[in-house]
Amino acid sequence: MRGVRVGDAAGLADTLTRNRAYMAPFEPWRSEVFFTEAGQAARIEALLAERDAGRTASYVLVETGSGMPVGMINLGSITLGPFRSGGIGYWVDRARHGRGLATAAVEEACRIARDEIGLHRVEAGTLVDNVASQRVLAKAGFEQYGLAPRYLHINGAWRDHCLFQRLLHDDPPL
Repeated sequence: MRGVRVGDAAGLADTLTRNRAYMAPFEPWRSEVFFTEAGQAARIEALLAERDAGRTASYVLVETGSGMPVGMINLGSITLGPFRSGGIGYWVDRARHGRGLATAAVEEACRIARDEIGLHRVEAGTLVDNVASQRVLAKAGFEQYGLAPRYLHINGAWRDHCLFQRLLHDDPPL
């Protein structure tokens, strides 16, 4: 896991294209451009601008040896002050499911959120029937705290989501 860079665009486009049908039930509608190298380069440039503004921290999960992207994890909506919170989202190449990669990435992102960014909590949402992602969050120390009806527009409809959070420490705000 390392910080995403524009040079990852081609590899991410390839991985996303291979996983497009599999990920469709869990994703918002994506234009054809999204699945191209140019589309990923533009997306990464936007993520880097958000990082520079202190609102996002994005990482690519890379295969040992080849360095090819096999997933991404993003800490977004970072808010400091008394809230000190952010949201987490992630995906992993379907061919690498069941190996603990997502759980390890979520745990590392939470460490970064706590130790490097200074967040108090991280939140996540999953579709109600996304049991695999809920297992990842539970293994990484997240607790479900609610249900959000019609929370996000996913796969062509407004979908209910289970809401999770992980409190990172009990220290007072920095």
